[in-house]
Amino acid sequence: MPLTESEEKARWQGAKLVPALAVIAIALVLWFIPPPGGLQPQAWHLFAIFVATIVGVIVKPLPMGAVTTLGIVALVLTNTVPLNRALVGFSNNTIWLIVIAFFISRGFIKTGLGERIANLFVAALGKRTLGLSYGLIATDLVLAPAIPSNTARAGGVVFPTLKSIAHAFGSKAEDGTGDRCGKFLTLSSFQGNVITSGMFLTAMAANPLIAELAGKQGVKITWAGWAAAAAVPGLISLLVVPLFVYWMYPPEIKRTENATTMAREKLAAMGPMSRHEWVMLGVFVLLLVLWIFGTQIKLDATTAAFVGLSVLLVTGVLIWEDILAERGAWDTLFWFAALVMMAGELNSQGVIPWFSKSVGGMVSGVGWVTAFIILVLCYLYSHYLFASQTAHVSAMYAAFLSVAIAAGTPPMLAALVLGFFSNIFSSLTHYGTGPAPILFGSGYVPMGTWWKCGAMVSVINVVIWLGLGGLWWKLLGLW
Repeated sequence: MPLTESEEKARWQGAKLVPALAVIAIALVLWFIPPPGGLQPQAWHLFAIFVATIVGVIVKPLPMGAVTTLGIVALVLTNTVPLNRALVGFSNNTIWLIVIAFFISRGFIKTGLGERIANLFVAALGKRTLGLSYGLIATDLVLAPAIPSNTARAGGVVFPTLKSIAHAFGSKAEDGTGDRCGKFLTLSSFQGNVITSGMFLTAMAANPLIAELAGKQGVKITWAGWAAAAAVPGLISLLVVPLFVYWMYPPEIKRTENATTMAREKLAAMGPMSRHEWVMLGVFVLLLVLWIFGTQIKLDATTAAFVGLSVLLVTGVLIWEDILAERGAWDTLFWFAALVMMAGELNSQGVIPWFSKSVGGMVSGVGWVTAFIILVLCYLYSHYLFASQTAHVSAMYAAFLSVAIAAGTPPMLAALVLGFFSNIFSSLTHYGTGPAPILFGSGYVPMGTWWKCGAMVSVINVVIWLGLGGLWWKLLGLW
């Protein structure tokens, strides 16, 4: 018998009650534990509220923005952080960069430019199934600098194209024909999205949070610096990983000439580029130029993003209702501001330095290279415990960065590599990042296959990024 509306509501409330009580219990237990040596009571109370907030982000008794807002309230009501400092995150430049990038990304989808780019790549590369996977990944790569939501890229642009092509070749999850091409395209597209998310500062919502956390420890990461360091290992990974997936899970259909025909038909149906598409493309190119050369012309990335948004509003590509309707941007503003503020307070009140000193002894006595590799691997594979990139970054990035620097790792190298691996670690599971549930939910890939592929690809990425990437970073002078 189906549940009544009141029974369903009570069931939902019960499901949320347990994680909510767990968060409160963790906060209270930590609060009343005497602070360890070297920490003041106020700093320990800050740590207690921070840990409870991160646990809340993970177990989700409420949406992430609501959980972090409650964290701010708890800090203020307990006099742990004064109100003026608790709200400082809302005026942070880096936060507004990612919020505006969400608005700009809406223009790609609204104008149809994102879909057009996908069809252009499929038309050019889609004669074979392997080439088709590269076309889908190339679409993701091109859109990555301007669409900070890897979920929006994978779920809003790449996956609809992937699914329509798979269905056209008779590969449907519901009738057990995923091996024809759907399984391979799903795995390769997901793993490609993991890599593209780590290649640009604006390619994933938590990347600017990483830059902000690094800045709290005196390491200034720029848009161009991030992109330059990620370019070589990222492109190599994008070439190698689909080949590996193709070898491990070869599709039954190897040639897909009809895919190029379908893409050309869709392009023909779309007609020539509209005025709004041209404006969107122009703004995209303008932003890339300003982000790359911003340091030389003394224009910071956030100001450049405001310029691009202004052009889209003035030309009518976006209207104010589009801005108000971009829920992801406003949600990001709240959780981002709260976590950035807490990270700054943890550093200024001595929690991060205390952690660095306490844990640094565990890797003392070995060279910084060995110590850093150990830290990176621990950071990577601990993502099996997380269902959110943001939660993982918020909980562990600053601490691992401080330990790496204390062990002798060059600060910029440590900050960037941990930032790259804050994306690479999401390859592991079907729940570790936003795009994973979308692509896994298509039903093309069994859970065991997904986890096996993720584990093997993680090893390939480690070899490429720490091996070949390490040589590239040496040439760039990062170490």
